[in-house]
Amino acid sequence: VGNRSVLTCPPNSNIIMATWKINPKVGGACTLGYRADQNKTDRTNCTDSINWNLRSDQDRALEIQQVEVTHEGKYICEVVTADGNFDKKYHLTVLVPPRLTLSCDTEGNAVCEAAAAKPAARISWVPESHSSLEKKSHDNGTVTVLSGFPADSTSVTNTTCIVSHLAGNQSKSITC
Repeated sequence: VGNRSVLTCPPNSNIIMATWKINPKVGGACTLGYRADQNKTDRTNCTDSINWNLRSDQDRALEIQQVEVTHEGKYICEVVTADGNFDKKYHLTVLVPPRLTLSCDTEGNAVCEAAAAKPAARISWVPESHSSLEKKSHDNGTVTVLSGFPADSTSVTNTTCIVSHLAGNQSKSITC
């Protein structure tokens, strides 16, 4: 999420026409079209963040600026050339890294939160413990995971929360 993404069409010379058909999971369909004989592009129902990435006349790549969860879905590029018709299909999945917070509650327990991640993050503790775990799903497809490290589970006062996620791992330590 937040990054730029470029999806490429089949690499062909002598492009007559290229079309991107975009079907997001949320919202309506969008199409981008290009006709070489008129050197003309057209767009229907596409947001400003979705556009052509014109690296060369031979490559009709699609660029998504500031990728959001709402961009998830199917992306199909269809190219017409003198040699035939070609297509390339993508299923775009957006990863959202969690926001990690670590604090102490009123009873002296360490509380670790991996907020608004997609997919849900995993939380573990050092030292290991029988910690509590709660998950809350949000309307935008993200998940918040909350874990508590009980104060009486170990004589060690310094604990480390480790958050594992596809978009990157994080850790924080605290003494409660």
